[in-house]
Amino acid sequence: MPWIDVIRPEAATGMLKKLYEDAIKRAGRIWGIVGIMSQNPRAMKTSMDFYAAILFGSSPLSRGQREMLAVILSARNDCLY
Repeated sequence: MPWIDVIRPEAATGMLKKLYEDAIKRAGRIWGIVGIMSQNPRAMKTSMDFYAAILFGSSPLSRGQREMLAVILSARNDCLY
């Protein structure tokens, strides 16, 4: 299995530090999917913006339906949601 050097929150600076702070405010912790992108904060920001647009942006699906799809896909992919 590949190993990626994750930048820990206490070592983060600049954009990464801000993204980590936002993640902690939002979720109370740094989830693995966020930390794994720590070497490329710009990609992390783009990913988080995309996630926010899908889950919270305007959509013909309700918020509950979108959450349900995320849970089902996570379970199908053996990922924690």
